[in-house]
Amino acid sequence: MIHEITKNNSIANQFMAELRDKSVQGDRMRFRKNMERLSHILGYEISKTLNYTDKDIITPLGTANMSIPNSQIVVASILRAGLTLHHGLLDIFDGAENAFVSAYRKETEGEAIEVVVEYKACPELEGKTLIIADPMLATGQSMELVYQALLENGQPKRLIIASIVASESAIAHIKSALPEGTDIWVVAIDPMLNDKSYIVPGLGDAGDLAYGVKRSE
Repeated sequence: MIHEITKNNSIANQFMAELRDKSVQGDRMRFRKNMERLSHILGYEISKTLNYTDKDIITPLGTANMSIPNSQIVVASILRAGLTLHHGLLDIFDGAENAFVSAYRKETEGEAIEVVVEYKACPELEGKTLIIADPMLATGQSMELVYQALLENGQPKRLIIASIVASESAIAHIKSALPEGTDIWVVAIDPMLNDKSYIVPGLGDAGDLAYGVKRSE
C-alpha cells in the first residue's frame, strides 16, 4: 500500500512547502522542526493501522474501556538524515525499540553510484513491526540494502516505510524489492531524478539542510 499524505489537504502541506522553500531552508532549526512535525503526522497516520486490544483503565471516578495498540514496534533510522524523523516517530511510539543503520552513496567519477551499508545497531526483530525511516527515497536502493541488513536480526511480522519525499522510480523499486504487504507512508511523491540521482523538485540534501554541509573526502 502507498499512502501519500499531501494528496489530501492538511497542515502537512504547509510544513512540506517550508521544507522545499530555499528561502526558508537557511534556518536549520526550522527545517528540523518541520521534519519533526511531519514525522508526528506520519506516526499518527501509521498508528491507525496497528493492532489494538481492549483494556479497562481505572480513573479516579470509575472504569473506562479503551482500545490500546499492542504491536511491538521497532523504529529504524538510516543515518544521518533519518535522525530528523526518528525522534518525532518516538514521540508517537514512545515505547518502541530503536535501530540505526549507516548507509551512504559512494560516488566515483565516471562510475555508477554505489550504496554502502557499514554500521548497524538493532534489537531482535522476529515477529515485530519494523518502521524504517529515511526522509528521502531517491532510487530506493538504500532502503532495500538496509532492510536486507536488518534481516540478520530476525524476520519482522510487518514492514512499514516512513519518508518525506520519494521519487516515482523509488516507489516502483521498493514495491518490487521489498516483501509483499509492505506499507509505504510518504508525505509527497515527486516525478523524477536528475543525473546525480537527486529527487526533482525534491528539497535538496536533507542531511546537509538539517545538520550542516559535510566535508567531501
